[in-house]
Amino acid sequence: MVETQKFPSNLPERPAGENTLQPGAVLQNRYRITGVIGVGGMGSVYQARDLHFPNVTRYVAVKEMFNLSTDPSMREMALKTFERESDMLASLNHPAIPEIYDYFPSKTRAYLVMEYINGRDLEAIMTATEGFLPVETVLKWAIALCDVLGYLHLQKPEPIIFRDVKPSNIMIDQHGQLRLVDFGIAKVFHPDQKHTMIGTEGYSAPEQYRGEASPASDVYGIGATLHHLLTRRDPRLEPPFTFAERPIREINPEVSSEFENIVMTALEFEVENRYPNAAAMKDALEALQRPVFGGARPSTEAGGASRASETTWEAVGEGVKPLWVFTCEDEVRSTAAVHRGTLYVGALDNNLYAINIQDASFKWKFPTTRPVVSSPVVAEEENVVLFGSLDHNFYAVDTRLGEEVWRVETQGPVQSSARLAHGHVFFGSDDGQLYAVRVSHGRVQWTWDGHVAIRSRPLITSEQIIVGLESGEVVSLDLSGSLVWRFKAKRAVSSSPLEYEGLVFFGSRDWQVYALDLTRGWKVWEFRTTKPVLSSPAVGEEKVFIGSVDGHLYAIDAYSGKERWRFKTENQVTSSPAYFNGAVYFGGVDGYVYSLEAKTGQLRWRFKTGGPIPASPVVHDGVVYIGSMDHRVYALKA
Repeated sequence: MVETQKFPSNLPERPAGENTLQPGAVLQNRYRITGVIGVGGMGSVYQARDLHFPNVTRYVAVKEMFNLSTDPSMREMALKTFERESDMLASLNHPAIPEIYDYFPSKTRAYLVMEYINGRDLEAIMTATEGFLPVETVLKWAIALCDVLGYLHLQKPEPIIFRDVKPSNIMIDQHGQLRLVDFGIAKVFHPDQKHTMIGTEGYSAPEQYRGEASPASDVYGIGATLHHLLTRRDPRLEPPFTFAERPIREINPEVSSEFENIVMTALEFEVENRYPNAAAMKDALEALQRPVFGGARPSTEAGGASRASETTWEAVGEGVKPLWVFTCEDEVRSTAAVHRGTLYVGALDNNLYAINIQDASFKWKFPTTRPVVSSPVVAEEENVVLFGSLDHNFYAVDTRLGEEVWRVETQGPVQSSARLAHGHVFFGSDDGQLYAVRVSHGRVQWTWDGHVAIRSRPLITSEQIIVGLESGEVVSLDLSGSLVWRFKAKRAVSSSPLEYEGLVFFGSRDWQVYALDLTRGWKVWEFRTTKPVLSSPAVGEEKVFIGSVDGHLYAIDAYSGKERWRFKTENQVTSSPAYFNGAVYFGGVDGYVYSLEAKTGQLRWRFKTGGPIPASPVVHDGVVYIGSMDHRVYALKA
């Protein structure tokens, strides 16, 4: 397979073989070879100067194919294959696909002259970068990659399958634009025709090993490429099809759970469980971008409150108008806590905010050194609000002054939300520990080692502590931290367990919602959705309400595990629902806040924010408070 184009200042210092053109050679009295870009088993790629432009230096890329077979029929087949690639590329018109300038055969070789891409491929960019690439940059590249592959997948009469999506075949040009290179193995898709297995181990979909390829095979390659970019774990060095054993957020916690879910959906082993083509994956990725929300964005150094005008919000809120809106300095993924007229909420701007719920006036903010994604809790007697940060600390902050009272340093980011009980605060950390800390003075009473990240919020009863682990285990401990029972799901449990009538409910990334016996940990029932479940359950009217990455909110009979109803949104549901007064409230990655009738699942109202909503609502005194990735916290009449 022919190697991809590389940045001209980094031309490979590999010796040219006897069949490789030397610098200075001229093809067609027009293209003077200036260097070798890559050498492969079937030919080479050269940098050349176009002599038809003597007054300017215009470089082109010349792709060469050897045609050395002594069998006339094989020679003819090879030439037709090269002509197919040339015709295919010449027929395409997309800014990410190199232009084709010329094509000509010779006795033993054939040549394709195309646009020279001045830039670096993603593999070279990764090599030259210390640490993780910025997540926003990778997301931008992902959308651009899906755009060009989606264009190929929608070609008529048949989709074009690239079949070798990987970092070295994706370049970023001198203008910062993504370009797709090396179409040497791209092939028009015929559903009934099997082909030779072509691709790169680690990036190729399972079906490509059987000689099959479809648009979903390219989707797998996109997923493998994004997993590599986000984690810096090269899939060529790992056992095939083991991405699920290397969760992205365990390696790079800066990646959102929504972005991780999209990548892992693309990497599903079974074709039917992936996005059907790159255009569908692009739609999911674009929902993660921060949309520009209409109107001015008021802000101050400490965040700002804004009253919504009737006309502005009526257009996007379908008649629902917020009581107030508060603007933070970055995305809000934390679920708020409300106590004594104050709302406390964390944001990705590294702050915990205290906001007056009457008029959204700013009271104070407490700065950490990394984003705050966990949800705060308030200890009333001690007058402290407690929360964790990705800066490896768990904080107790005075509710009146916003000053630190104590902190507990952990050995990993704290994404688990805390639970108060028995004079202690319980929370997990990515360091694998479950912590029991005395609220009054911040002394760690004990820790329990789960050996993997703990991101679920622990459930505390009068005798037990139940928590989910990223290994897929759910464990029950007694109040001294000793193990009582354990249950194993097939994939991570980030969902927070909830107890109701002697049953424990939670969801898992294995697509299931489980009900366990509280005292023994035995499975009572399981309910299957069609995608991972990160949402935590709520209970009302003898039903369990829970969201799924498949875009639905489900109502499940608490005792039998039978579906009562489901409600479909326009994207993933990772937000955890809240039940209040006969209604269910939750947020969607589609940017809406939803209110449904708990009995029937009928839509009561929905309100459009300016970004995806992974945060969960809290309902207090008939008001729904919820944050959004558009940087805002909203107060809506329930």
